[in-house]
Amino acid sequence: MIIIAAALIGAVTGGLTAKRRGGAPADIAQYAVAYGIAFAVIGLFATVIVDRVA
Repeated sequence: MIIIAAALIGAVTGGLTAKRRGGAPADIAQYAVAYGIAFAVIGLFATVIVDRVA
């Protein structure tokens, strides 16, 4: 669940960042995907840490 939430938050953050910088629709999509993947990886590590501790 953490991974999915992190990926969605990352995609929204990336899309808003690109839109704020005045990017074209392709730029917005690329930022959304890149941020989504990056946040998903961070969420994966968070999931592993939470699972190991609990």
